[in-house]
Amino acid sequence: MAYLFTAAQRASGYSNMNKIRVLIIDDSVLIRKILTEVLMSSPDIDVIGTAADPLIAREMIKQLNPDVLTLDIEMPHMDGITFLRNLMRLRPTPVVMISTLTEKGAEVTLEALALGAVDFIFKPKVDVARTLNDYAEEIIAKVKSAARANVRNIDYRPAKTRDPDISSKHGDDTPLIPATRKPARASNKLIVLGASTGGTEAIKVVARGLPADTPAVFITQHLPAAFSESFVRHIDLASAMSASIPQHGQLVEEGHIYLAPGDRHMLVIKEAGKYIIQLSDGPPVNRHKPAVDVLFHSVAQCAGNNAIAVLLTGMGADGAAGMKEMHSAGAKTVIQDEQSSVVWGMPGAAFKLGCADYVLPLEEVANKILALVKQVGTN
Repeated sequence: MAYLFTAAQRASGYSNMNKIRVLIIDDSVLIRKILTEVLMSSPDIDVIGTAADPLIAREMIKQLNPDVLTLDIEMPHMDGITFLRNLMRLRPTPVVMISTLTEKGAEVTLEALALGAVDFIFKPKVDVARTLNDYAEEIIAKVKSAARANVRNIDYRPAKTRDPDISSKHGDDTPLIPATRKPARASNKLIVLGASTGGTEAIKVVARGLPADTPAVFITQHLPAAFSESFVRHIDLASAMSASIPQHGQLVEEGHIYLAPGDRHMLVIKEAGKYIIQLSDGPPVNRHKPAVDVLFHSVAQCAGNNAIAVLLTGMGADGAAGMKEMHSAGAKTVIQDEQSSVVWGMPGAAFKLGCADYVLPLEEVANKILALVKQVGTN
């Protein structure tokens, strides 16, 4: 049921005040064992215990006060989402969700991120030993990032409270069909946005503030392919713009948000005076596919001062070099500030490079984009 390391084990080096103290919550004995072994392989992490269900975990959290939780979604007595909602209301704690690689898993994971989970990893497979090194590197990095996350700035209210415009675009009894729109017009200005950890909710905040006639917006968010369709639906519902996953060779139109698919890089080129979307199956860049730097680099080359670059919350430095290139090409640049970011990795890296024109709280980003649209060139 629950497992705590003994005093003798702690005395031999299992516990350290400087280590990240992790509690694993999962009903699978095998998964608890794998996660424990993986996390304990890091000298910076101490797995202080495991719990087979949320009721046990609740008491262990009170007793042990962990720094980070890993949380399964489907468990006995109480599902992970209900537990997470209660946890964030009563005792906000960094949480890394254990997700399944399915459409249902994508929807539930996105709901968990909306409730305040910092990040997610996929549930390890029985044959995880074949790729254990890659898996271990990912989960260790995400737990370390979660330990530094600013969970206080996440909005824990239910989605319907936070997204009142959803009901105006698609009412509860309205079929999800495309809204009637003006004839498509090629976009002569480009808005490019990159995000990672904490980005799924941050992107929706920005998208809610953009009217239907906003120039084309391109989003690269670090997500797996299985999550792309679910996430783009969330963006589409949150925004007056039309959000979709583009096709290779598609013409760029104003009023549209284009989300990079989870297994392709997204680029923009210019042909015969019009912007065209390209999708690339090239190797990962900065260990990501899609990568923000790939998008930003392409827009720096084809759009110059006709573009606006935005970096939101995210772990790592992907997008910083691309933003610097865009800045040098004359583009306007905006980054989310540290206080409102879940993780100030990506925007912080751009700040260090000195290429951010504006450093703003998340709630001010959309208005700044709209103001900058009037300033950027039209060449």
